[in-house]
Amino acid sequence: MKKSRFTETHFVSILNEADAGMTVKDVCRAHGISPSTYHKWKSRYGGLDASELKCIKELESENAELKLMYAESSLERDAHKKLLEKKLRGR
Repeated sequence: MKKSRFTETHFVSILNEADAGMTVKDVCRAHGISPSTYHKWKSRYGGLDASELKCIKELESENAELKLMYAESSLERDAHKKLLEKKLRGR
């Protein structure tokens, strides 16, 4: 997937420019984006400011870490369960 040349904070600042009074067409031309890209960003990041976006990113990274921890512990639990079943069958 192609990496964007803009960061999420850039998205928010570009959206704020349009909210401040510039037309969507002018904002898109100034930043070299298409109107469809602008509207996609607006549906995703509309109404957010930089601090809220930072909190969301922190929560997403924490959630990813927790999912990884759960997956690892689940694998360990399954391995212990299989090992215990083998020991009990051997008796």
